[in-house]
Amino acid sequence: MHPVRKQRLYLVLFIALFSSVAVGLVIYALRGNINLFYPPAEVVAGKAPLGQPIRVGGMVVDGSLQRATDSLAVRFQLTDYQATVPVVYTGILPDLFGEGQGAVASGELNTEGVLQATEILAKHDENYMPPEVADALKNRPPPAEVHPHDS
Repeated sequence: MHPVRKQRLYLVLFIALFSSVAVGLVIYALRGNINLFYPPAEVVAGKAPLGQPIRVGGMVVDGSLQRATDSLAVRFQLTDYQATVPVVYTGILPDLFGEGQGAVASGELNTEGVLQATEILAKHDENYMPPEVADALKNRPPPAEVHPHDS
């Protein structure tokens, strides 16, 4: 083999190997940071993965907010008017968080179907709703009543 061809072959092999390693590292790094959105109906239907980071969004069910007296733990339910998902969160809730308001909870779903939230996002003002929540609630009429214990 001619020395120039041999040098080009080594260069091409080095670039291919380096590119493969770089792509592999990027995919490995992103694998743990992917956080998919699921409406409550899909979570209840079993379409959301257990033990992996997800986001669930909907409206906070009226009467479902329960605060612990001795800690920052709270329990509430999110609904898309088709199903409800119980959420447990420990921490300070956003100022605009409240019952009957839109919210997105990030966390992991446990085997009991409860979202162990690590972050709660609330809408910014009366006119704003997170795009994922708006899409999940679009074309779904609210029921006559949603009770916090109907899950």
